[in-house]
Amino acid sequence: MFGNDKKKGVKLVRGGSVDTLVSPHTTITGNIRFTGVLYLDGTLEGNVESDDPKALLTIGNSGVAKGEVRVPNVVIHGRVEGDVYANAHVSLSADARIHGNVYYHLIEMSMGAEINGQLVHKPAEPPKGLEHKPDSPSV
Repeated sequence: MFGNDKKKGVKLVRGGSVDTLVSPHTTITGNIRFTGVLYLDGTLEGNVESDDPKALLTIGNSGVAKGEVRVPNVVIHGRVEGDVYANAHVSLSADARIHGNVYYHLIEMSMGAEINGQLVHKPAEPPKGLEHKPDSPSV
């Protein structure tokens, strides 16, 4: 599913295992903060976010997220009613429906996916903590 994008220096995650599952016919009201892999096939009425650079959110065919999505990697088969922020990778299947803006670094869309909002490209974020500050001249 995902690999390494050697041209851009962005490390993407591989799908496979799921750490957390929200099954169909389940509704969560409130925000979710997670690490690892989250599979949402129910309804979330709130925001979902992750600071884990390898985090992956998959929204299944019957999944609905009503709020902001802020994760590095996201695969959408269902619906999102809010903005999507992904600093690594967004993948939209033919059944994906987004009512909001999509802020992405890399994106792939299947024919039939719908975005009712803007697509905004964001460059890759540099690693935190690796900032070079020149020495100030001694007086």
